[in-house]
Amino acid sequence: MPGCDVHRWDVDGGYAALVVVPEAYAYRLPAGLDDLHAAPLLCAGIVGYRALRRAELPPGGRLGIYGFGASAHVVAQLAIAQGATVHVLTRAEEARGLALRLGAASAGSADAAPPEPLDAAVLFAPAGELVPVAMRALDSGGTLAVAGIHLTDVPRLDYAGELFREKQLRSVTANTRADGEEFLRLAAALGVRPTVEERSLWTADEALADLAADRVRGAAVLVAE
Repeated sequence: MPGCDVHRWDVDGGYAALVVVPEAYAYRLPAGLDDLHAAPLLCAGIVGYRALRRAELPPGGRLGIYGFGASAHVVAQLAIAQGATVHVLTRAEEARGLALRLGAASAGSADAAPPEPLDAAVLFAPAGELVPVAMRALDSGGTLAVAGIHLTDVPRLDYAGELFREKQLRSVTANTRADGEEFLRLAAALGVRPTVEERSLWTADEALADLAADRVRGAAVLVAE
């Protein structure tokens, strides 16, 4: 993780009400957000922003977002606020409804074709079978960034239909501190506000099950009680 001290992996008091950390390893949070709504910006938001940068979306471009969870719904807000046309493709009907409420131009099923060719796309769903789907949706010279740490096997790609015309396929491994600082500045300036579901730390196992079953709208935030 960016900013991690290689000589010290943990510190006592992680669940304390207050904790002191080196300034070089901390971010200044946007004003106007409580802890509950700021939490998804720090991991989901920053890595999502890194994926968006890797996708090389041109100004005012057409962006496809595959999967619509914690990272994706934050990135969508950022891209829309910057003038992009965003098309969301995801399997959960409730997530498609959230995408439209946040300003997406369209929302369809994950394996559907968007209503227009895409300049860029970000794959947030850990489903390798969507890589060829997203590549086919790209316009000439478009880029697909795969945001997840884990991805199921990618099927064999058809060169003529899915890679030709200078399309690019990229992975996202980590983010930099500069990514985090830039994203948090933009999030504050553009009024990005995560949709959150508050969950008790003691029900973390249930929250993970709900995530896997598409029962979380936006981001689930664990709160220590």
